Amino acid sequence: MSRVDPIPPRAWPPAMREAMAAYRPPNPRHPYPAVDPSRPKGLNALGVLAHHPPLTTAYHHLIGHALFATTITVRQRELLILRVAHLRDATYEWAQHVFLAGEAGLTPDEVARVRSGPGAEGWTPLEQALLSAADELVGEACIGEATYNRLAAELDTQQLMDVVFTVGAYDVLAMALRTFDVELDDDLRGYA
Repeated sequence: MSRVDPIPPRAWPPAMREAMAAYRPPNPRHPYPAVDPSRPKGLNALGVLAHHPPLTTAYHHLIGHALFATTITVRQRELLILRVAHLRDATYEWAQHVFLAGEAGLTPDEVARVRSGPGAEGWTPLEQALLSAADELVGEACIGEATYNRLAAELDTQQLMDVVFTVGAYDVLAMALRTFDVELDDDLRGYA
């Protein structure tokens, strides 16, 4: 049972319409997900966020950028998010992004290997650096010099910023999901 009961969508306050719109940036670089009733929806997380529409609107601007307007690839984004979810033991976040990682082309073996981190065999040098960056940001709130230099050899300034802000945005979400003990939706259970 969640510490904060999710508000069902039919009972969301009117301001949640604006909060949901903020999730979709006006100039996306990456496609929005297809409308498909079989996709996991994450309604428990959204239902908890519905308790505070102004905060949700602000957060959705950031998360919408991280998902759809980021300058890093969708695969890179999902590696970062899964690593944060693993490091924070954020089951809800992990489950949502196991599904999204599959859509981004990560294999089940790669998703499982995220838990082993940057030292696991099979990552490209850039992927190792991205996973190291997530570890360092979550652990020390700073990307170390060696990792930063490896990233900067392949990523431009905007991409480096997107790495930091993606990790930060999903670290905050992990904190909220765990603090409010948001229960997994039935449609996410198979991905946990």
